[in-house]
Amino acid sequence: MEGERRVGVAVDFSPCSREALKWTVDSLIRDGDHLILVTTLPAGHYEEGEMQLWEATGSPFIPLIEFSDPLITKKYGVKPDPETLDILNTAARQKGVVVLSKIYWGDAREKLCEAIDDIPLSCLVIGNRGLGKLKRAFMGSVSNYVVNHASCPVTVVKHSDHE
Repeated sequence: MEGERRVGVAVDFSPCSREALKWTVDSLIRDGDHLILVTTLPAGHYEEGEMQLWEATGSPFIPLIEFSDPLITKKYGVKPDPETLDILNTAARQKGVVVLSKIYWGDAREKLCEAIDDIPLSCLVIGNRGLGKLKRAFMGSVSNYVVNHASCPVTVVKHSDHE
């Protein structure tokens, strides 16, 4: 992946992460880029040896063809929705981008910042659920934390309530 841009998108398959992905494909991605989906899952007690191994380093890179296979995604504990897969397949086909996914386990704020350096990413796009000030104060904002701690440029795509 040397020499090409590695554009990361934080994806949890929610409407706001789909908006961030769509914005990235429409506004940022260009031919030859690597589009890397970064998914974080809560830390847990997994019986499978691979999960324990990957808990510290994240999963290996998962190519789009495998990420579209329900048997493979079940192995990683994710379930990509058809709309997200459609956006990814269209981007790969029409824009000539390489689509990869990487899954981390643990606190989303910390793992997204780790992913930036581990992969390494040229930039990261993240969705924002639009929590009010009170909820953000109690729950914390993943996007706010990442913007303030990331070692690369971060774009926050605000979730619109038009759905």
